[in-house]
Amino acid sequence: MRILLTGGAGYIGSHTAAVLAERGHEIVILDNFANAERDVPARLRRLTGQDMTIIEADIRDTDTVTAALKAHPVEAVIHFAALKAVGESEADPLLYYDMNIIGTIRLLQSMQAAGVGRIVFSSSATVYGQPDSSPILENAPTRVENIYGRTKLVMEDLIRDLARTGKLKAAANLRYFNPVGAHPSALIGETPRGVPNNLMPYVTQVATGERPHLNVFGKDYPTRDGTGERDYIHVMDLAMAHALAVEHIRANDVSVTVNLGTGNGTTVLELVKAFETATGREIPVNIAPRRAGDVASYYANPALAEQLFGWKAALNVEDMCRDSWRWQAARAGVNDV
Repeated sequence: MRILLTGGAGYIGSHTAAVLAERGHEIVILDNFANAERDVPARLRRLTGQDMTIIEADIRDTDTVTAALKAHPVEAVIHFAALKAVGESEADPLLYYDMNIIGTIRLLQSMQAAGVGRIVFSSSATVYGQPDSSPILENAPTRVENIYGRTKLVMEDLIRDLARTGKLKAAANLRYFNPVGAHPSALIGETPRGVPNNLMPYVTQVATGERPHLNVFGKDYPTRDGTGERDYIHVMDLAMAHALAVEHIRANDVSVTVNLGTGNGTTVLELVKAFETATGREIPVNIAPRRAGDVASYYANPALAEQLFGWKAALNVEDMCRDSWRWQAARAGVNDV
């Protein structure tokens, strides 16, 4: 199957491209490279042996995207392209509404114009907001608490509405929890700009000496060690889930909303300990006050993904830590990996 990946040079998109190529699919990547490194396509070619088609474009450029879809007819689109920093979304709402919501509308218009009827959307567990309890099921209330999460929910609704009215043949909204890790080859991984928003890149930067310590926000939560508990999922497991999802909707022409997580919660201090064990690097920790809006425990019930796609997370926290460190160490020139 030929598949177009918007944002396919980014963190999750590039890993999904690698997995899809390994499964025999032909990949077309459309990316504006605003948040992706320009050597990612070359790294993917080295990793997979596939000379993927690369189109540099913004998803809001309807004419260019439509022309690309017509020039490279695909059976499905996997939609990763979006802005994703919660703090930035609160500081600049219009930027997020424009890129995420308007961008998705323009992409869907381009798909219609080119006759492409299947989409897998990279959504987020942030749509749940403050859950009543964990593990979280797909039918849990959506109580978005920030603009980033609101844009993701609206993007889901746009896709659901088109599927409901028959304008799309099939769709999968994939709500995933906390992606971490990197490809075991250390050829691709997460490349945050500036101060990382996510825990694992911050931990690896502390390990390389780029940052002096890890701030842990709150040690008085009702968890095993008082720190926040999250569902960390290896990016390779996440990539495989996208591959299985697009194969599922192509085979069945159905529309689904599915959680992607391990079903297990790991606290911040447990993750730090696992990293230290997996890498032999010490991570100094500074306990700081809680951040407003953070919840104690947040993890998925992933049973539906297994039921529909036959997918279950296979990699553990130590694997996530080891692969994250191998990737960051290679970038930082650390040799004792």
